[in-house]
Amino acid sequence: MADPHIGFVIAAYAVAAATIAAMISAVLLDGRRLDAQLDAAARALDAARGGLKDSERR
Repeated sequence: MADPHIGFVIAAYAVAAATIAAMISAVLLDGRRLDAQLDAAARALDAARGGLKDSERR
């Protein structure tokens, strides 16, 4: 009762799992990169305002 196409089915699942894992990794890495850029932009804005944060200006 062994299916002659079991190799294809296993390979298809493996490729799908690898693709999904790669997509998740890409999203996580992009999120880290964007967080770092946002932190750098916040520091630059803080420095441009003379080191005062919004809560200190009021």
